Amino acid sequence: MNIRPLYDRIVVKRIDEEETMRGGIIIPDSAKEKPQQGKVIAAGAGKTKDDGKRMPLDVKAGDLILFGKYSGQEIKLDGEEYLIMREDEVLAVIEGVEKKKK
Repeated sequence: MNIRPLYDRIVVKRIDEEETMRGGIIIPDSAKEKPQQGKVIAAGAGKTKDDGKRMPLDVKAGDLILFGKYSGQEIKLDGEEYLIMREDEVLAVIEGVEKKKK
């Protein structure tokens, strides 16, 4: 996939949560909420300030992030679903956690 978001936008791949809970209860797809965690796939160069200088983003490709339930615009590229959102829609960067899923 070759995509380069513009300005302060980022491309995010949602990280799915486990299908079973600790008690062994399986949650059907229709009852699941969309995950609010994701991995940054690509990040723009940053927003241009009034003086013409570019303000770099705090997030970078590979970061695990938390975002709001209704954040971003859903897109489909090469059969995969992604979100494009502005950096200010990111609530937090998750540090020190290595995820096994993509």
